[in-house]
Amino acid sequence: MTSHQTTQTMKPATAAKKLGVYLEATPAEFQEGVVSRTELNALQADPPEWLLELRRNGPHPRPVVAAKLGVSISGLARGGVTEALTTEQIEALKGDSPEWLRQERATQAEVRKEAVRIKEKNAERREQPRPPRS
Repeated sequence: MTSHQTTQTMKPATAAKKLGVYLEATPAEFQEGVVSRTELNALQADPPEWLLELRRNGPHPRPVVAAKLGVSISGLARGGVTEALTTEQIEALKGDSPEWLRQERATQAEVRKEAVRIKEKNAERREQPRPPRS
């Protein structure tokens, strides 16, 4: 018996998400085709100029925008940011520091602090010896 190894492929949207780029800003041939796992690995290992340019200047997808601003994706939506932004637009937002951005950053900081507290509490719980069951 021989095993047939099929090439694993993905939709362009999935590949763009894995590459951390905004699909609509990628070249047409990328958007219209399918991407194999081998092609994705090659793009990650040796990115072409268009990919480097997108990563450097955008437009960036919402998860990247949120990370660069230090807020959640929901926080972006609450702030009225619903589309992809360029690096220049992100830097301008940081510079302007609108009230919604300051508030969302504070919220995100609280969420992170709470996550650390819970993680530490769970670690302590795991270290404590368990009483024997009867």
